[in-house]
Amino acid sequence: MSWRSIGIFDSGVGGLTVLREIIKAMPQEDTIYFGDTARVPYGTKSPETVIRYAHEITSFLVRRDIKLLVVACNTVSAVALNGLKRHFPIPVVGVIEPGAKRAVEVSRSGRIGVIGTAGTIKSSAYSRAIKRLNAQAEVLTRACPLFVPLAEEGWIDNQVARLTAQSYLQDLKEAGVDTLVLGCTHYPLLKPLICETMGPDVTLVDSAEETARSVAEILSRKKLLRPPSEKGNHHYFVSDVPAAFIRVGNRFLGGRLGDVYQVNLDDEREEG
Repeated sequence: MSWRSIGIFDSGVGGLTVLREIIKAMPQEDTIYFGDTARVPYGTKSPETVIRYAHEITSFLVRRDIKLLVVACNTVSAVALNGLKRHFPIPVVGVIEPGAKRAVEVSRSGRIGVIGTAGTIKSSAYSRAIKRLNAQAEVLTRACPLFVPLAEEGWIDNQVARLTAQSYLQDLKEAGVDTLVLGCTHYPLLKPLICETMGPDVTLVDSAEETARSVAEILSRKKLLRPPSEKGNHHYFVSDVPAAFIRVGNRFLGGRLGDVYQVNLDDEREEG
């Protein structure tokens, strides 16, 4: 029997933290990852543009016969997820719902903090998802745009990173949130620093971990999991030259990426 892959995409390297958790949870699964490095970042683009990009990339992955799609990008999850679910005949999992669900489960006081890029915070997608699950929850949000370049630079444990974290997180800490959602796929790299800044009483919710858990549950329910005896292969595609993606990607995956191939989605569409 030929086993199909899990497709994962992001605007760049951040989604590799989601891939890392998927590999950890399901080492037997094959994956195909697409990073739209030519058009990153998505957070500053209009919803219409992001929706168009998301459909192009999903079409590319669906042509490679994936069995499930993970939208490992908070911006796309916020604006394009429902459209992708309607348009494509496979399960589609975003990063927002799993993180919101976990936050509601673990919060004792219902005071939940969410940090993310400016685009994700402005979309209110996490606040809405949390309120749907617990209407009484109080959601406090904070955009932390500098966390992304810090993570990509590997500056996750120096004075600059520490001061940035204190500056961003002080208000949330003083407001007494007991749970903090890492609402950007870059932020797991800064987890020890965020943990140290927020203190031991605040539970961090890593959307990447929760998304991997959701994927495992769906594949198990649909009987699409590969046998545990298999060993997964991982393929990487990007829309710009791979050099920078490889350099930062090795840091994000905590290991070596395999071969990374550059593709032109315009050429793909003409062939398709």
